[in-house]
Amino acid sequence: MCPVWSRRADAAEAAIVGRHLRRLWAMPGTRLGVVAWPAVRRERVFLSWHYWWQAHLLDCAVDAYHREHTPERRRRMAHLARGHRIRNLSGWTNRYYDDMAWLGLALERAQRGAPFGRRHAVDILANQVFDAWDPGRGGGIPWRRGSDFFNAPSNGPAAILLARTGKVWRAEAMADWIDANLRDRRSNLVLDGVRPNGDLDRAIYTYCQGVVLGVETELAVRTGAERHRHRVHRLVAAVDHHLASSGVIRGGGGGDGGLFSGILARYLAFVATVLPGESEADVRARGTAAAIVLGSADAAWRHRLQVEELPLFGHDWSKQARLPGLGEGIASFTGGSVRSSDIPERDLSVQLSGWMLMEAAHSVASAGFSAGSRRSDDSGRFSDAD
Repeated sequence: MCPVWSRRADAAEAAIVGRHLRRLWAMPGTRLGVVAWPAVRRERVFLSWHYWWQAHLLDCAVDAYHREHTPERRRRMAHLARGHRIRNLSGWTNRYYDDMAWLGLALERAQRGAPFGRRHAVDILANQVFDAWDPGRGGGIPWRRGSDFFNAPSNGPAAILLARTGKVWRAEAMADWIDANLRDRRSNLVLDGVRPNGDLDRAIYTYCQGVVLGVETELAVRTGAERHRHRVHRLVAAVDHHLASSGVIRGGGGGDGGLFSGILARYLAFVATVLPGESEADVRARGTAAAIVLGSADAAWRHRLQVEELPLFGHDWSKQARLPGLGEGIASFTGGSVRSSDIPERDLSVQLSGWMLMEAAHSVASAGFSAGSRRSDDSGRFSDAD
């Protein structure tokens, strides 16, 4: 199945490159993703650009380079990083700690695989989230500068970044903080966030689960501490039970939500391919994570549209994708987040999730998992699906 998923990932990459990638303001050596297709003028000229969407675009470009090293893909990573730096105007940073953590993660992976002189940017971004740690107010790190809301979407990716840049002790403290403050004791899912007075935002988002799976798996590898593996076992089971219908990750809509499912798929693939240990629980967690990724990818591919021979993915992978046009309402930035276009498939975020999912499926299939692997019972053994 690996060649199949490689071809599908190639197609998803080609769709993004063809529909969305453009030079920033016609400047040589730059690329950014136009945030919609079809796009209106302010989107085509990057008045709207959405910092964290571009970070995930770079992360997907890194996935493609890891799958097959080519000079074109290496140049693309460098051009995306340069475009991001120039368009951000004020440097690498902004007000949002989750944004900075996502960009730091993408740049760190890019530098690790194909160095192109941006290591200083990784250090700048890692230091930003390191310095934001605020236990005196109940954190964690806050959502953004000046905020008293401490949430999983900031602490999760920040902890992964800090673990990968040598600050493992702080990453462990952040993971322990999330588990103590944001884990719902009934479902074992991760809640959105908390304020210093203990007021919880009990919203459940798929990407919150993804980032926690990412940091706990990273720490299981780096520290060997059993609690991190145990948390992964517990959370994979909760995702499977609550957030995957018939083995397919539930949709997150468009706008910022368009990225949520893809982020969960990325880190489920990370669990499947990286989680250490050979206990029954370890085997079960890896196999369940792989099955969700491959089941979701198969559903997304079956429900895509083919537009000029390239895929257009749906915002809900279990439903038929819809073709967007210029007559519908467009995504807008409101209250610190991007709201969906009327037809979510128009948003770059939705298409990035589809690409991310195809890369995740390739990673899982390359590790020897197949779509026929399913949990059989609580013993941790697996059998072929009927």
